[in-house]
Amino acid sequence: MDTCACALELLGMLVYVGAWLCALTTTILPQWLTMSTALLPVESYELGLWETCVVQDVGGMECRAYDSLLGLSTDLKLARILMCAALAVGMLGILVGIPGLDLVHSCKEDSGQQTKRILIITGGVLGMVSGVLCLIPVSYMAHIAVMHFFDDKVPDVVPRWEFGDALYCGWAAGFLLVVAGLILITSSSCSQVEPQPVLQRRYQVMGTGVNYRKRTEYV
Repeated sequence: MDTCACALELLGMLVYVGAWLCALTTTILPQWLTMSTALLPVESYELGLWETCVVQDVGGMECRAYDSLLGLSTDLKLARILMCAALAVGMLGILVGIPGLDLVHSCKEDSGQQTKRILIITGGVLGMVSGVLCLIPVSYMAHIAVMHFFDDKVPDVVPRWEFGDALYCGWAAGFLLVVAGLILITSSSCSQVEPQPVLQRRYQVMGTGVNYRKRTEYV
């Protein structure tokens, strides 16, 4: 495998791992949606997938987990399921893609290069699927916040939810996961044509020609 393909593989895997950690941070963070009220400016509220928090300007922060899974709204349930699915698919893609790296000394026999290429492509596809699964709940929660923010039926004095830091982190994670998957697939395409098998076939043809001449001499 050439140096360009190896560099693309290593870059794609590094971006892949970093994006997966970013998606994990998005899932854990409670700052999916934030709300600050004009009546009580010293406090702000944060909504996450697993807990809600009250933040004070003096630096205090108190979080409380949701009491029951059945009491959650459909939006939070869907976001939980999709984010956990994105993390699971992303981890599976990392575990599948690492053995396919050329730097990992495995599957070095004749048919091993094709196997490593299949592993890299599979890991890239799983990374792209993980990115899409991460982008769906983040964009959906942002859509709900925008719809409620510009709802004419709600009076202006009523506080509204706004975008939190976790949404921006989730967008970055989903985008990087898709990019990492594309890089891995591109690296496998670059390494598809290799000159070494052609040389091996040429030596095999020459060897068979020599054997054929030896046989005709004996006859």
